[in-house]
This record gives sequence, C-alpha cells and structure tokens, in this order.
Amino acid sequence: MPAAHNHTPEPWSTGSESRSSAILVLADGSVFHGRGLGARGEAVGEVCFNTAITGYEEILTDPSYAGQIITFTFPHIGNVGCNAEDLEAATAAARGVILRADITDPSNYRAEGHLDAWLKSQNLIGICGIDTRALTRLIREKGMPHGVVCHDPAGKFDIAALTAEAAAWPGLTGMDLAITVTGHQTTTWNETRWRWKQGYTQQTQPIHHVVAIDYGIKRNILRSLADVGCKVTVVPATATADEILGHKPDGVFLSNGPGDPAATGAYAVPVIRKLIESGKPVFGICLGHQMLALALGARTGKMLQGHHGANHPVKDLTTGKVEITSMNHGFTVLRDSLPSGVTETHVSLFDGTNCGIAVEGKPIFSVQHHPEASPGPQDSHYLFERFTKMMKTGAV
Repeated sequence: MPAAHNHTPEPWSTGSESRSSAILVLADGSVFHGRGLGARGEAVGEVCFNTAITGYEEILTDPSYAGQIITFTFPHIGNVGCNAEDLEAATAAARGVILRADITDPSNYRAEGHLDAWLKSQNLIGICGIDTRALTRLIREKGMPHGVVCHDPAGKFDIAALTAEAAAWPGLTGMDLAITVTGHQTTTWNETRWRWKQGYTQQTQPIHHVVAIDYGIKRNILRSLADVGCKVTVVPATATADEILGHKPDGVFLSNGPGDPAATGAYAVPVIRKLIESGKPVFGICLGHQMLALALGARTGKMLQGHHGANHPVKDLTTGKVEITSMNHGFTVLRDSLPSGVTETHVSLFDGTNCGIAVEGKPIFSVQHHPEASPGPQDSHYLFERFTKMMKTGAV
C-alpha cells in the first residue's frame, strides 16, 4: 500500500466552524483536511479532476459524472453564480466537489444565487482549502482513486472508518450507472440553444425526426439537435429496438452517460446492433460512442486519469482540422480492437487515444468528446450538422 499523506490547510477563519470542518480520505490512506461546503454528511466515489475554468454548474449536473467526486483545478469557482438555465439535468449527478479556495461570490448579470446555497439545495457535499495541485498530481501519477468527502462542522472524523469505506467502494469498472440517471418515460424536446438577448427558443419547423436514447443525456445535446432542425423524441436507456424504430425516426442518437460502457452494453449493445442493421443514420457521443464501438466488435478499457475538461485538442482525421473540445470520460475505445470496416475519425492530441469512429459506407459515426460545448468551446458544433446531412441524403 502506498504511504499515506496528511495534508493540512493554511490558516483561515470562517466564523463558528472548526479548523477542519471537512475531510477527504482516499483508499490508500491519504488524508486532506479542509473547510466544508454545501451539504453536511459524507459521500464516496471516484475522485477525478476537471480543468475547465468555468461551467461548474453544467459540470456538476452532467449525468456522466454520476459516481464521481470532482476536483476543480481552476481555483476561482463560484464567480458566475448559479441559475436555472445552466442546468444539464434536473438534479446534480456528481457525488461531491473539491475546491482550492473558498467559493467566490457571484459577479455576473445572469446569477440567480450563490454556489454554496445551490450545493446545499442539491445535497452536494464539498470541501475547499486543500492543495488541489497535490491531489491532481496524485491522480495523474496513480490514477483516479476511490475516496470519501465528509463535511462535519464539529470536525469529528473517524479516519480509519472513512479509509475503509473508500477502500471497500467497488469502483466504476463493471458498474452500470446509466440505469440510475436515465429517464423512465418517452418524452419530446424542441428547445434550441441559448442565444444572446433571446435565451432559449423553440424549434417550431423541424425537418428531421431523431430518437435520442437517454443513457444520461445532457440538455444542451438535445438543444443542439433541435437547433439544427430536429424534432427529438427521447426514450429510456432500456428502450428496445422495436420501440425505437416504431417512432419512425430519420436517425437515432446514442447519448452520453456514466459508468462502464461494457456494463451498460449488456442490454444496450444488442439494441444498437439492431439499429445498425436497420440502415438508419446513427450518431453517438461519449458513452454512446463507446457502446457503438462495442456493438461493432471493438473493446473498451478503463483510463488512468480519464479526460475531464474544456480544453482538449482533438484532430478530425477526415478534414485535418484540430478542434478544442470538451471532454468527460474515464473509459476509452481501444484503437487496436477496431474491426475491419470501422475507421478512426478523431484522435486526442493529448495522449493519442481514440476520439471518433465511422462505419465505412454507412451513415454511422460517433465521437468521444462533447460537441454540444456545455461547458466548452464550440469548435465541434459541425458534427450535429454532419448528422442532419446524413439524414437528409442517406449518404456518408
């Protein structure tokens, strides 16, 4: 077992709370003392880091983060406040949040509330005042650890019990979390992307009909589909191929989501294979990308530290262009396992991992990154237009 570390915070004062009102304990015995944020209590999960400098509300409500405790590497979190427009799901998906500094007071015209109050409303437990650089280096070198974040104003922590809890947590490998975040009813969506001085508008004259399979779909993905002329029917992760095709879609979308693609693929992959056989255009993002690859005969694997941020360079091999993208995944499609007839279309310029595939001669493709850009740059918005072109012409 690696040597345990005891990280103590710098001097501080926040009224009546004790010096260490929160603690982060990792499965290897590492302990980080800090100050509590948000809700009180404890939460166990996989500790990852995210390098985005804004969009914290979108990140914390991204269903793909189910089962994870998010460390923000950017120190100033909270300055744009919170508002209902920026939620990617009805409730927060992450299990906890880790910050370097105290939450910054909101200073933005769109702010409707303070981040700490929002964390409390979402029952999200947080900690600040710890050395997030040290924690990030630990994750980079040893991988994403299992950990417990605990907030108790009295400062009473049973470190041995918390260490044991972190060590006993089973981890994301083999865990189907899509089933915990998917909707359970078929719904429709017509809201488009946010625009300056307009906010969100409605798609009233759709050209295409897309069925989106909800493995943990983000709202801005749905908005992006509506924005390029799609009427969107959203179905649960457990929908059958017959149910999906019964809606008579022009194309099928495989959404993002949390957990191990192989675990969710136990029931999703057979459905995806039937959708492939139907000849309908198919577009997948993130978990949808990974499960499409599985359905085509490839394999996936767990990453050491994953990709989480809004500054990831990805090269589109079909155009030669480099895009800065938003990423959020801890599993990857193994390039060497791609079968004949499946082409790699995108690659990460950080570590060379696979970021996109396409089926030769068929209107079927997927990407690992998040082209909906929430949060993140908008370099990859064209992928939604590529999907609609396939639906319009039936060609690749």
